Amino acid sequence: MKFQFTILAAVVAAACGSAQATEVKYMMWDSNQLPAYKQCAADFEKKNSDITIKITQSGWNDYWTAISTGFISGTAPDVFTDHLAKYPEFSKNGQLVDLAPLIMRDKVDTAAYTNGLYDNWGRDGKQFGLPKDWDTIGFVVNMEMAKKAGVSLADLQNMNWNPKDGGSFEKIVRKLSLDAAGNNANSASFDKKKVAVYGYQNPGAGGMMGQTEWGHFAVSNGFKYQDKPWDPKFYYDSPKLAETLDYLAGLPGKGVSASLENTKSLGADAMFVAKKVAIVPQGSWMITYFKDNAKFDTAWVPLPTGPTGSRATMFNGLADSIWVGSKVQPEAWKWVKYLGSADCQSVVAGYGVVFPAIKGMAEKAIAVQKSKGVDSSAFLTMAKSKTYLPPIADSGSEVDEVIKASIEAVLMNKSDATSALKAANAKANQLVKQ
Repeated sequence: MKFQFTILAAVVAAACGSAQATEVKYMMWDSNQLPAYKQCAADFEKKNSDITIKITQSGWNDYWTAISTGFISGTAPDVFTDHLAKYPEFSKNGQLVDLAPLIMRDKVDTAAYTNGLYDNWGRDGKQFGLPKDWDTIGFVVNMEMAKKAGVSLADLQNMNWNPKDGGSFEKIVRKLSLDAAGNNANSASFDKKKVAVYGYQNPGAGGMMGQTEWGHFAVSNGFKYQDKPWDPKFYYDSPKLAETLDYLAGLPGKGVSASLENTKSLGADAMFVAKKVAIVPQGSWMITYFKDNAKFDTAWVPLPTGPTGSRATMFNGLADSIWVGSKVQPEAWKWVKYLGSADCQSVVAGYGVVFPAIKGMAEKAIAVQKSKGVDSSAFLTMAKSKTYLPPIADSGSEVDEVIKASIEAVLMNKSDATSALKAANAKANQLVKQ
């Protein structure tokens, strides 16, 4: 009898032990993507019954505060969605697990990712993330306003711009800018002090990246951030960037764009949804936001062709990283590997929120979006145009603050771009070399 009880106790203990799955904490910031990744987690847990995934989502600003605080307090998530503007500092401070040995051991097919995405997350033979998605920038347009102004979709899809007179881009923006009496900015009666609808809205200063704000204009005008990722020399003092920013700073004075002060308080996206703005630049990650919130006919169009003869867009990509302080690193790696797999990224593509990193998945996401009434092919057009990487360097946070402050001064007409950027670039280069 005692022997039978001993066997029974062992069976019960084994059963209880198997029920205690290892928990992997995963954190992300985009609420629009949360349903897709909950599905990935459920699918993963079916294949790995000894692991459970606990997903936490937090807004952009709170997210990075939580990550940084977690590093210090020892409470950071095991795995988190990482950003190219953030990871240089994290890796330099030894907060990220080097995935290179694991990738080699498990023979992960890194060639499956869209060109450039994997390499962005490596340095000196180390790898700090597996790619999860990519994004480009386009213009979202209020098509009801465009049609009333006599602006066709073809007109919007074929815009050009230059920093002297704005090209066809500014001509269209003027047609779309209306005062309280209904006069557009081409009319002699247009009242710049009583604007009801702005034709275009720059979202803000944008920091060192200027991803949605000014980068696409500047690069299509001949500007470059640095010679290559991690290069300790920036070119923010470029005359091409200066004239681009001076041009953007002049739009509010023409009554075709709101001041930076108003934009900071209201937000360009909210202004668009409220029909206060006809065109805003945004990233492909915002497709679902505008579909759900803009209660009028909209269209995504490619960015204007610049003086260089081409369109330009930042080609950015997120990745999943593992915190070096995680106590469940083997399980965390299994989850990261699954997040970067075709199985999970196919699920993500099926939700049509973002463009997954694996080749061919973006087309699937575009098809899903089209079935929901959204033509997002403009982002693929931009991906096939002149693309450039975000600036990647040590001391990125400090550089970002320096560049942001100088650009804000320019956009608020407190300084000319040439003077502000010359001083800021000198500081930025000094910070990188420290």
